[in-house]
Amino acid sequence: MTQSEATATGLDSEASGVRRRDFIEVAAVSAAGVGALAALVPLISQMSPSADVLAEASTEVDISAIAVGQAIKAVFRKQPVFVRHLTPAEIAEAEKVPLSDLRDPETLEQRTKPGKTQWLITMGVCTHLGCVPLGTAQGEPKGEFGGYFCPCHGSQYDTAARIRKGPAPKNLLVPEYAFTSPTVVKIG
Repeated sequence: MTQSEATATGLDSEASGVRRRDFIEVAAVSAAGVGALAALVPLISQMSPSADVLAEASTEVDISAIAVGQAIKAVFRKQPVFVRHLTPAEIAEAEKVPLSDLRDPETLEQRTKPGKTQWLITMGVCTHLGCVPLGTAQGEPKGEFGGYFCPCHGSQYDTAARIRKGPAPKNLLVPEYAFTSPTVVKIG
């Protein structure tokens, strides 16, 4: 068989070798891609938060047992959270303070949810150096503004947890929260 006859009948070894080579290259690239993906999946999945971290991403607090005028401490992300059921007098006191008198001006309405002004939820960490202020338990000093008193350096917060006196630069932080029912608050 001559060269021209082999080409005409499709038996050219050069032509069929190129096709085999293309298949091998595609197969090799595909195998490398699958191998790279198999190596990346564990690396990416190890960056996901673990179950204990996801469990601390939010916390629910039952507020049904908190009497008017009472405050409790809860824990959110290993830090204290103050949940305070404000009295009408405390709400009135917070609302009558002129914003110009405040170092970090915020109204009580900005610090609470609409229609739930009586519920003040703040992180229980002083914004000066991270101490835990007093004022949630019965008999604890609340400072001269009736809110919270930080025993470390004397910062004093009013009934809306706004800084009024002392070295703290900011109000107590209000975390993200939502009322999931009339008696349950989900923080985080």
